[in-house]
Amino acid sequence: METRRPQLNLDELHQVRWLLGNGLALISIATVFYLEINAWVLAAAAGIVVLATLVRPTLPAHLPPLAHKLAFPFIVIFFAWDLYSTGEVLPAMIRLDLLLLLYRGGSYRKKRDDLQVIILGLFLVMIAGVLTVSLTFAVQILVFTAVTLAFLFVITLVEGIEGDPAAPAPASAAGVPAWARVRWRRLARRVRDVTDWRLLALGAGLFLGVVTVSALLFMAIPRFQLESSFFLERFMSKKSRTGFSDTIRLGDVVDIQQDNSVALRVDVSDPARVPVVPYWRMVVLDEYKNGTLRTSRRLQNEMLISAQQAPYAMGPARPPRAAAVFWTFYFESGISRHLPLAGPFYLLRFREPQWFQQQNMLLMLALRNEPVAMTAYRIDGMATDGFIPDRRFAGILQEARAATPDRGGAPEAADERSRPAYPLTTLGLPDRTDDRLTLRRAADEITAGAHLTPHDFAERASRWLREKHGYSLEVPAPAGGGDPVVAWMKTSQPGHCELFAAAFTLLARTAGLPTRVVTGFKGGDWNAYENYYMVRNSHAHAWCEVYDGATGWFRVDPTAGGGAVTTGQQNVAGGAANLQNADRSWGARLDSIRILWYRRIVNFDQRTQLALVQSLRDATNSFGAAMRYSFDRAWLSARMWLRRPWDVRRLLTWAGVVVGAGVALEFWRRAGRTWWWRLRGRHRSGRADPVRRRAGRWLQKLVGSRGSGDESRKVVAELQRLRYGPRAGWPEPAAVFRRARRAWRSGRRDVAHAPDGGGAAEP
Repeated sequence: METRRPQLNLDELHQVRWLLGNGLALISIATVFYLEINAWVLAAAAGIVVLATLVRPTLPAHLPPLAHKLAFPFIVIFFAWDLYSTGEVLPAMIRLDLLLLLYRGGSYRKKRDDLQVIILGLFLVMIAGVLTVSLTFAVQILVFTAVTLAFLFVITLVEGIEGDPAAPAPASAAGVPAWARVRWRRLARRVRDVTDWRLLALGAGLFLGVVTVSALLFMAIPRFQLESSFFLERFMSKKSRTGFSDTIRLGDVVDIQQDNSVALRVDVSDPARVPVVPYWRMVVLDEYKNGTLRTSRRLQNEMLISAQQAPYAMGPARPPRAAAVFWTFYFESGISRHLPLAGPFYLLRFREPQWFQQQNMLLMLALRNEPVAMTAYRIDGMATDGFIPDRRFAGILQEARAATPDRGGAPEAADERSRPAYPLTTLGLPDRTDDRLTLRRAADEITAGAHLTPHDFAERASRWLREKHGYSLEVPAPAGGGDPVVAWMKTSQPGHCELFAAAFTLLARTAGLPTRVVTGFKGGDWNAYENYYMVRNSHAHAWCEVYDGATGWFRVDPTAGGGAVTTGQQNVAGGAANLQNADRSWGARLDSIRILWYRRIVNFDQRTQLALVQSLRDATNSFGAAMRYSFDRAWLSARMWLRRPWDVRRLLTWAGVVVGAGVALEFWRRAGRTWWWRLRGRHRSGRADPVRRRAGRWLQKLVGSRGSGDESRKVVAELQRLRYGPRAGWPEPAAVFRRARRAWRSGRRDVAHAPDGGGAAEP
């Protein structure tokens, strides 16, 4: 008889179940480490406990019984205290999930406990997918699904063998289950020995089927306006980075520059329209006092009044006349609630309705709350020349100057209480007289007594600052009291972008020019693999905007190494330069996979769905046309080949080809397969041995024959020994096959005289 395949016993199945259950818990706990939630210490503790009990399954037996009784009350009290102290529901639920996984992974489980591990792990994985929408989630959900399918299969096997699914595993006198004394190397060898490739193929097919059906449903189900975060942002909050908030202190932007992670990705339909050095503006800071820049209360109130919920935002620009250029922004969470913009735009579309605040004159757009996941939006008709049109400000400025007492032609010399509340961009000079005199002397040195236009003053002031100060991220605190920016201007020490921007602002306001500071990002890296812009936190920057007196604000970057003063009339597009300086590193390659995930999965909406259907239809039509063309060419070539004259040489050549092919096939039928199996070493395997295979074919033939007698039964017994028995007890195969042929022929004659007639071909 054929030897049965070895099988795992009940203890070994329990060991595999323990391995898969704890492995599933570890996969789920790993999701917390790329979530921006304060649960890393608890996740690390849970991971250590689960891993320790995975390696040593006897450890849970040493846990005192009192710990099991107090575990549930402790977890409930911890969750209540966590929820009360933090006031955030979702982080508290995640920490509760970690505690439950820690307990379940560190104690012996029944079937219902194993199912709880699956549910708890699925909760963490899905939360990570909703909050991060990252490529890591895609890989993790695939691994989680595969391990879960294997885990459920083993649970079913154990339940079928035990009979009672609620009964715990038998334990020894010391309270340790018999299966807990595991030797992992031995178990690995046992699993390898009992593994059947057919079962593996079936499991792989089931897994691929689940993934395929899920992908097809994802592409086929109609798109709805459903928020991707499922309102989870209401149950947790995030703090934005201090450099991109309404108030910053000197050095806050420099702190952001220490981080090299990607903060923003920009996908452009026409790469040639991307400036050589783009500026991504976010926050306008129009007030300054003693080293602190902030957005004035009036401007904040204007932002609050404009709050609305809509799937799009209308910008200050007019509809584009030429072909529209689409800018798709992928803004990571944890940066700011203010959205980056390159300039005035016509229309901004969100993936879903959003609560946002908008101020078109400042060109600021901010979400009501800090986003908990990546925010995607598309902009149509956006300018990138660094000029912000604002004709309304000219009238406001004129009214403010008319209401300000004239004290020597310097509006900053007026008393603060006598000035109008707006525009605050003309205010914010230091309170100390010495600091004001220092600024006045510097402004006079820049102007040299001449009346300069705003553009000329910006050029001279920027050059004056760059000649006196270099650029450095590490700036020592200036000695002496007074305003820190003015104290820095008195020295020749290098400075960072915030010092340059604040110093330029004070100089321009001393000269009577409305000026404001803008924070955001400058530059970026062009990804050569997927053709998009990568903007990192290290690209954080601060610059200035000066009012030209009549039409709007132009950008000034006074930082050493900064760009020139913009006029709003120059074309700064530089697609060729971006492609020439493209990033082709491994980091860019990995990030391109992430943006591909954003494009094809995260941003898969109805428009993308229709485009996919159209592309599939076009591809099908193109493939059909190509197949018809190839078939027509092949048929035409065959007809031309047949119509060629058949001379003696051509006939002999093709006759030799046909004869050679027949000889090769016959040789393969008789001896080729045997040599092939021996070459691959398969002759050692009983299932692939050619003698066993031939004996099996003879057994199948002799079953239908009508041979009888001792001779026929003897031949069948010998064939069974060749087919199933050990090689040491084999009879002579050639003699057995000769006797089998005689028995088959005898049976064939009997079948030929039978009423149904017929026979079978010799094997």
